[in-house]
Amino acid sequence: MKNLVILGAGTSGTMMANHLVSKLPKKEWKISIVDQYKTHYYQPGFLFLPFDTYTEDQVKKEGKKFIPKGVNYIQKKIEKILPENNKVELEDETIDYDILIIATGSKIAPEETEGLLGPLWHKDIFDFYTFEGALALRNKLREWEGGKLVVHLTEMPIKCPVAPLEFTFLADAYFTKKGMRDKVEITYVTPLSGAFTKPTCSKSLSYLLAEKGVKMETDFAIERVDNETKEIIDYGEKKIPFDLLVTVPTNMGDEVIERSGLGDDLNFVPTNKHTLQSIDHENIFVIGDATNVPASKAGSVAHFQAETLTDNILLYINGFILKEEFDGHANCFIETGHNKALLIDFNYNTEPVHGTFPFAKIGPLKLLKESVLNHWGKLAFRWIYWNMLLKGIAIPFVSRNMSFKGKIFDIKKN
Repeated sequence: MKNLVILGAGTSGTMMANHLVSKLPKKEWKISIVDQYKTHYYQPGFLFLPFDTYTEDQVKKEGKKFIPKGVNYIQKKIEKILPENNKVELEDETIDYDILIIATGSKIAPEETEGLLGPLWHKDIFDFYTFEGALALRNKLREWEGGKLVVHLTEMPIKCPVAPLEFTFLADAYFTKKGMRDKVEITYVTPLSGAFTKPTCSKSLSYLLAEKGVKMETDFAIERVDNETKEIIDYGEKKIPFDLLVTVPTNMGDEVIERSGLGDDLNFVPTNKHTLQSIDHENIFVIGDATNVPASKAGSVAHFQAETLTDNILLYINGFILKEEFDGHANCFIETGHNKALLIDFNYNTEPVHGTFPFAKIGPLKLLKESVLNHWGKLAFRWIYWNMLLKGIAIPFVSRNMSFKGKIFDIKKN
């Protein structure tokens, strides 16, 4: 009996368990999935918690219920991966593997910025990338009377690159609905030279920020946070004051990657961006936020990766050449407030473009254009996540690779 071990029972790991359980010969392969946490979070929902759009129960469920029968579920802490020995050390045992899938995700590392974890943390300085941070911010916003709101991005890459912008747009709508928008000065602060990493999309998003009266500070490389003066300060000593700071700290891979010596400076695993095989170990595959591939760290990307990775696992087992297929496809709704949203669709070589999705001519969704339908698409994704995506069910009419149908685009070379 051979062993396939999946590390991490988040979005990526759970999807892979569901994909593989019906495809690997049960008499030949044992599938195990390891995760120390009981709760599975719908992380895109953290964006909505601060604004009372979602409740706590809508963004969390027991993780074990999504692990299929036939998969050995191990709820233990992962101490270290030993790739030279094909073993994984857990908190009280060591398990062997023939194939390893690393799906350990990423998380915020506020300790990487001086002063961020100071006395104002979760009092006047908040994140919304954790369940605890989003809840604390919700409670703060319920009672906050206004002032200088700074929405800040520390550095790339981060989970869901558009989320800080979405938070900014939703904050504008939230305070407008409360009748206190005139009491709130919103500033969006980014280390990038524009609102987003892709030029066409950045232009559209910058326009929306200006339209909503949001100031934008670009090329801001934060060096420290001064908790006494309530300022963020960059390496050039530029200072931006705040009354309420909502920040996206540095994102890093899990500490087990560092302990195992498998990651880069941010603990992301070097991965072939088309096959999702580890660069350094042929029987290790990596998926989702744990990789260093230049694709968005988002649930839709992990969904597309899972389809290619499943095929490649089967090819690897049977001794065939792997598919160099994954193209970095990302498909994201961007909430813009007031019950509207944008939709973007892009990959490694093609930036977000205008057009229709998923069908040419009839759409019905519009790309890079605000609409109420896109907003409902965003909200519907929560149901899709719990009922389809986690279970490895393909989303109808949305292919794993980017389709050029209905799009106006320029293909760029690598």
